[in-house]
Amino acid sequence: MSSFLHPAVSGQEPSTAGQYRPISSHLAITPPVSVVIPAMNEAENLPYVFKTLPAWIHEVVLVDGNSTDNTVEVARELWPDVRVVKQTGKGKGDALITGFAACTGDIIVMVDADGSADGNEIVSYVSALVSGADFAKGSRFANGGGTDDMTPIRKLGNWALCTAVNRKFGARYTDLCYGYNAFWRHCLDKIDLDCTGFEVETLMNIRVVKAGLKVQEIPSHEYLRIHGASNLRAVRDGLRVLKVILKERSNRRSLRRRSHHAVALGSTRGEVS
Repeated sequence: MSSFLHPAVSGQEPSTAGQYRPISSHLAITPPVSVVIPAMNEAENLPYVFKTLPAWIHEVVLVDGNSTDNTVEVARELWPDVRVVKQTGKGKGDALITGFAACTGDIIVMVDADGSADGNEIVSYVSALVSGADFAKGSRFANGGGTDDMTPIRKLGNWALCTAVNRKFGARYTDLCYGYNAFWRHCLDKIDLDCTGFEVETLMNIRVVKAGLKVQEIPSHEYLRIHGASNLRAVRDGLRVLKVILKERSNRRSLRRRSHHAVALGSTRGEVS
């Protein structure tokens, strides 16, 4: 399947135009795009989330974390073709992994259900992917990005953790703990997600670098949660993110030692023969 943006030619016959999904009057896209939205008791926020989603996306996958309100009913009313997947485990990481497995599109976009993300930005993420990136990473601190929802303490913590990842893994990120990202579905085979909590976003960012995938940051603006209270706890979740960084760094060193040992062993065997 082609992975390029094509001119959207007006007046095309339906059989020809059906090969592409119009993004605007000038552009159309061929790869189907799936949007994954993990949600638990977000019925009040979903109208704000869905109203910004582009009409040209292939599917919306809502992962319901056992909501006790009418989250599912509201989602189906707003987007009749929404695919609802029940989450059997707990945590944001578990919800995203469940949603990713249910996607049928070639491109997957992660969007939070609290109304903090603007779905109109999806075109920027998709454009980066069809132009050659493997992973389009949202950044609130790239030129053109911004946030209405970070305290000075959280900004400092995000900066410190981001700096640690950049230094230890050779990344060049300007933002680390942000959940608005997009990627080609085949990337999942290379990053092998295996954590269930909020720190899944950091794990993804680290593993795409370790896998040698091409990353492009996308300036993004984070808005305030519209209704309800966030489950984010700066100190608790910051420590969990730090734990992931240290674990991935340790795994990288272990893999490097095994590689060096294998090379050395191969050289020794060559000399004996």
